[in-house]
Amino acid sequence: MGRIALVSCMRNEGIHLLEWLAYHRVIGFGPVVICTNDCDDGSDTLLDRLATQGEVTHLPNPLPPGTPPQAAGIPRAMAHLAQTDAEWLAHLDSDEFLTISPGAAPVQTLIDRAKDAHTIALPWRMFGDNGHRDWPGETLRAFTACEPAPDPTTVKFKSLFRFRAFASASDHMPTQPLIDAPLAVNAAGEPLSSAPLHGAPRSRYQPVETALRGGAQINHYATRSTDVFLLKNDRGRGMGPPSDKYHLGSKWHRIANRNDTQDRSILARWPETAAELSRLRALPGITDAEARCRDWFAATKAARLTPDNLTRWTKRAAA
Repeated sequence: MGRIALVSCMRNEGIHLLEWLAYHRVIGFGPVVICTNDCDDGSDTLLDRLATQGEVTHLPNPLPPGTPPQAAGIPRAMAHLAQTDAEWLAHLDSDEFLTISPGAAPVQTLIDRAKDAHTIALPWRMFGDNGHRDWPGETLRAFTACEPAPDPTTVKFKSLFRFRAFASASDHMPTQPLIDAPLAVNAAGEPLSSAPLHGAPRSRYQPVETALRGGAQINHYATRSTDVFLLKNDRGRGMGPPSDKYHLGSKWHRIANRNDTQDRSILARWPETAAELSRLRALPGITDAEARCRDWFAATKAARLTPDNLTRWTKRAAA
């Protein structure tokens, strides 16, 4: 059976990278392919050092004018993986962590349940800022507040899919099937409509109520701390044109910053994740490269989160 690949497109995500990588390694992903563009924080150097030691594949992702990073990076990663023994692929951003009940089960669990299916629906669950204005240094243990459950009226999905069955993929799901009747299922292996896999890229599987079942979710730490959220205005969006998405009080901020209840189930794998983090940081050059990413974040925060920018980036708070 082919391996389960993890793909991401990143820019200036160095302070988050190792925890995200360690956790997803623990639950069974490999290989890991990360595309980067226009990095200022040193994360490209961090990735190069990880790549030299066989921990990831780092693909530079130069962008034609007007091309969103994910629109270029995902096909680039798929083309690379077509030369490997990988069979399944999930595209997850650095603020997205896949967890499978009970207690962050192995990703192979989903593959076993899917049987002959070609894509598995993975719903987002929004995790909020947990009251952190300043970056606490990690994600999983610091951000445990979230929405009670994904909202069927607004929830979006990511996907775990057999990438060789599709000509392309968006950031949410595969597109352009290369087979006549692609099969979509939820995390329990129950059938879903294949209609969203055809035509323009979409972000919701149907029927939504069935797609939400199955015991898997993407913990979406879309806000993290206030400073991390606001500095996304400098980083830019993975898909789509610039907007007020990363303003405090914007529509996206209100959807994403959910602190209604607590979910710590992902922490069942924290001891293994912490051990893997220690292993990665002990590799030659990794600790220094990560430290440079942290230094960049601190300096950029001091330079960019000025009173004028804070006012400009919160102007929609009452909207």
